[in-house]
Amino acid sequence: MSEVPSLAGLYVHVPFCLSKCPYCDFDSTTALDLLPAWLQALEEECRLRGDSFGRFDSLYLGGGTPSILDDRQLDRLVTALSRSFDIVEGAEITIEVNPDDVSPHRLALYRALGFNRISLGVQSLQEAELRFLGRRHGEKQTLRALEWVRSGGFDRVSFDLIHGFRADDHSTHRALWERTLRKALSFDPDHLSCYMMTIEGDTPFRRLLAEGRLTVPSEGELEELFLFTSEFLESEGFIHYEISNFARSEQSLCRHNVKYWDHSPYLGLGPSAHSYRDGMRCWNVRSVQRYCEALKKGEPPREGSELLSEAQLDLEKLFLGLRTRRGVEASLLLKRPGARHILDQLAASRLVEMRQGRILPTRRGFLLADGLPLLF
Repeated sequence: MSEVPSLAGLYVHVPFCLSKCPYCDFDSTTALDLLPAWLQALEEECRLRGDSFGRFDSLYLGGGTPSILDDRQLDRLVTALSRSFDIVEGAEITIEVNPDDVSPHRLALYRALGFNRISLGVQSLQEAELRFLGRRHGEKQTLRALEWVRSGGFDRVSFDLIHGFRADDHSTHRALWERTLRKALSFDPDHLSCYMMTIEGDTPFRRLLAEGRLTVPSEGELEELFLFTSEFLESEGFIHYEISNFARSEQSLCRHNVKYWDHSPYLGLGPSAHSYRDGMRCWNVRSVQRYCEALKKGEPPREGSELLSEAQLDLEKLFLGLRTRRGVEASLLLKRPGARHILDQLAASRLVEMRQGRILPTRRGFLLADGLPLLF
C-alpha cells in the first residue's frame, strides 16, 4: 500500500434518517424537526474549529443519511465548510447516498458542489434481503440508482454491502451473496465495503435475537463467507486492503478512511464525531439536542477527551495496523518480551507474514485481527 498523505481529514456527521434500519446502532435520529437547528449549530462549530487543524485533503459526509439534506441545506453546509477550512485542490470529497435519494438532478448538484466520490448504501441487490434489512429502497430502485451513478460523471464510486445475516438457509444466503457481488461488479465500482453484520446495541435485531426470534450464522459459516468474499473479489482484481474494504487499485483506496487506521490527523464535526491529532483524541456529545444547545451558547460541544500515552499509541497501532494489508512495522512488536516466539507461531499458522520489515496479516489473519494484538 502506498504512503498516505499527512494532511488532515475532515468528517461531518449528518445524524438524520427517514427511518431506522433494524440492525443499525449508528448515532442517528428520525427527528427531522431538529435538522434546521443542527445545520445552524454545525455552521457555528465550523467557525469555532476553523483554525485548529491546518489543511485537509479529504472531506467525508457520513451519517445517518447525508443525502437526506435538500438542495439548499446541502449548499449551505458546503459553503460553511469551504469558508472555514482549507480543503486543498484535488482533495477526495465523499458523500454517502441512499439509493432512493439518487436522481440525475441530485448527482449534478453533488458534482457542482465539489463532490468527486459517491458512497452508495446498496446493502443488497436481492429484494427479499432488502425487505429483511428494513431498507427503504427495493431492488429495481437500487439498480436504477446504480445506472444513474455510473453515468453521472463520477470516476470514484463505492458500494456498501452487507452479508452474514441469514442463518435459516446458509447455502441460499451464500448463493444470493455471490449473485449480489457479481451484479454489483457489473456496474464497475472502483471500491466496495463488504460488512459482516453484527447484532449489537439497543436495536430491534438485538431484541429479536434475545427473544429467540432471530438466528445468526455460525462462526464457521461467517468465516466461510468472509474467505469467499476476499478470494472472489481479489480474483476480480480488487485489493483487499482492510478487513471490510476492497479497492480496484491503489488510487481507489478511500483516502479519508485510511487516516483512521494509520493515526493521521482528522477533525470530526457534528454530534458524536471524533477528532484526533498528535496523540490527543476528543469527541462530541451524542445528543443532537445537547449539541445544538452548546453551540447556540457559543460553546464547544465536546463530551470528552484523552491524551494517549506512548504505550496506548503503540497498542492502537497494533490493533489498527493489523486490520489493514499494510500491517505494522516489525520493530513495534519485536521490542515486546517474547514477541519473536509468538510471531513465529503466527507465521507458521499462516496468520501473518513478514515482508520488508513489516508484519502483514494474511487473509485468514484478518479473521482474527481484533485478537492478534492481545497475543503480544
